[in-house]
Amino acid sequence: MSRLVFVFFMVVVILAAVAPQPAAAQGYLQEVSVLLDGLPVHFDVQPVIKNGRTLVPFRAIGEALNVAVSWDGATRTVSATGGGVSISLQIGSVKAYRNNTPITLDVPPQILNGRTLVPLRFFSEAFGCTVLWDGAARTAKIASPPKKMTVIGFYALGGPQTSSWTNLFGKAYPEMGKGNTDLVSDLALGWYSLDREGNLLTESATGWRRPAGWEGVLDAAAAYGLSTEMVVHVTDGDGTLSMLLADDAAVQKAVAAIAGEADLYDGVNLDFEGLGFSESGEGLTTVRQRFTNFVSLLAGQLKNKGKTLTLSLHAPNSAYRGYDYEALGAVADRIVIMAYDYGARPEPVSLVIQAVEMAAAVPADKLVLGISVPSETPESILAKVGIAKRYNLNGIALWRLGLLSGEMWEALRSTVAVGNKESAGGGKSNRRETS
Repeated sequence: MSRLVFVFFMVVVILAAVAPQPAAAQGYLQEVSVLLDGLPVHFDVQPVIKNGRTLVPFRAIGEALNVAVSWDGATRTVSATGGGVSISLQIGSVKAYRNNTPITLDVPPQILNGRTLVPLRFFSEAFGCTVLWDGAARTAKIASPPKKMTVIGFYALGGPQTSSWTNLFGKAYPEMGKGNTDLVSDLALGWYSLDREGNLLTESATGWRRPAGWEGVLDAAAAYGLSTEMVVHVTDGDGTLSMLLADDAAVQKAVAAIAGEADLYDGVNLDFEGLGFSESGEGLTTVRQRFTNFVSLLAGQLKNKGKTLTLSLHAPNSAYRGYDYEALGAVADRIVIMAYDYGARPEPVSLVIQAVEMAAAVPADKLVLGISVPSETPESILAKVGIAKRYNLNGIALWRLGLLSGEMWEALRSTVAVGNKESAGGGKSNRRETS
């Protein structure tokens, strides 16, 4: 190489190194992200910004919002319906319609890489969502409107600072008021356990017990239109649960005792924990069959009494594999997926979603997403409720009342609607209770 050629080559290299780079190469242009209720919406064609407006693939955003979408190739029109709202937009036209009312768009829908893109703000707000744009992060944050769903509140004994009564009714016992009762539909009352012989206990070694004056809680629940479930909590740490389920006489005794006590409540919530941790193969199959048999026997007796049966189960992606979700979903009225205790706080969204998807053998309207309040923040609770919304679950279950902060209640109030419930109003419990 001649000296002249070498010098020319070096100049080119230096200029290339110091010359301004395209914004994308410098990392200034980021992809546009969309979060719905704190959860990412995934697109096969990336959103774009045109004239200051974000456009997104309409089918993906429609399905995330659980609205029905359709495409009319002849008129090049997209339509979406849900929640009493219908909208239509035509490719290239700034005139859109919401419930047949014309609305002028800032930018028209367009086709990009074989996908129809629609204005995100118009589409979302048409279905009652609020949209915030984070310019620094190039992220659109969508909050869907409050959705009517089941909200189960676990009611258990606590100290003065973690009183389920005060957290729910807004006043120290024995006074009661509306408090947060508008956000709870069902009380799961953690008052019972079983021993290996099948005896129903109102006090157990694990700390679950029925308090003195417990009838006052039932009175207050009735006053504010809350359904009640007696929770029967048993763990298998010492083999109690496995031995109980393997003893036919103990099973029959336990089922009869639970069904008899259920006359005081609207239903039963079985919280049998720890099954299937060390078993595999035929041993695991036997554990699952024994638990399913217990549930089937109890469900039959409760159905005859007009009572409901809820199961609180370890998540399918937990270490406890002794639960046949498909078989249990066929006989129980509801299943609470205890999608928590994964080891991180807040609970990882990816693992919670995985748990919900692994439970898909059970109809979505029978599934309730369990949320461990101590593991969450007001913001992360919104994301967990967002999962229940995204997958059309029956609702959520909160472990437990007494641990929710005021900020958590307000977060729930922004995203959940339990519906109107008849109540007798405030007042005072006429029985003594210590929970």
